[in-house]
Amino acid sequence: MTTETLSEEQLVKIIEGLLFVASEPVGINYLASAAECPASQVEAALKRLKEDGQDRGIRLQRQGNKVQLVSAPELTDYIERFLGLSFSGRLSTPALETLAIIAYRQPITRPQIEAIRGVNSDGVLRTLISKGLVEEVGRLDSVGHPALFATTFEFLRYFGLDSQGQLPELDLPDLEAGEGSGVSEDEQLVDTPQQ
Repeated sequence: MTTETLSEEQLVKIIEGLLFVASEPVGINYLASAAECPASQVEAALKRLKEDGQDRGIRLQRQGNKVQLVSAPELTDYIERFLGLSFSGRLSTPALETLAIIAYRQPITRPQIEAIRGVNSDGVLRTLISKGLVEEVGRLDSVGHPALFATTFEFLRYFGLDSQGQLPELDLPDLEAGEGSGVSEDEQLVDTPQQ
């Protein structure tokens, strides 16, 4: 089948099938390559797939330029019962606090997290990484090249979000506009390979 003859409905069907068999989040360009069509058509198909999925058991989840299909968050109890799972991984208050800092200030270094929290965050950060909620996304081009941390697709799934844009707005009077990133304007990122 050539892409010249594909209708939007056919492309949506193809993209849904590709995402269904993917074992991890997939880049938009990779989907475009596999479907042999421009990324703009994939974006349109993803938009339709997301709209169509709002009333179904699966949802389209997006983080940056990667997407994946996930189960609807309201089905968690049914899915855990079906799979025989019992979720005992409740997050502690320090873990939730650290995760919130990372979510709203990402990418952010451990020293920046500790400056905000006022306490050592090594253990909490290790816990969040082991649960797959946070990952290292690069290093700062500064003394010591500290690791930068950001949230993952698992973070979105854990909280039932389709994208970072669904995080609630912060209403903090002491934060000025544009101060949300953990990396200051004079700090630069060192490229590190993504896994």
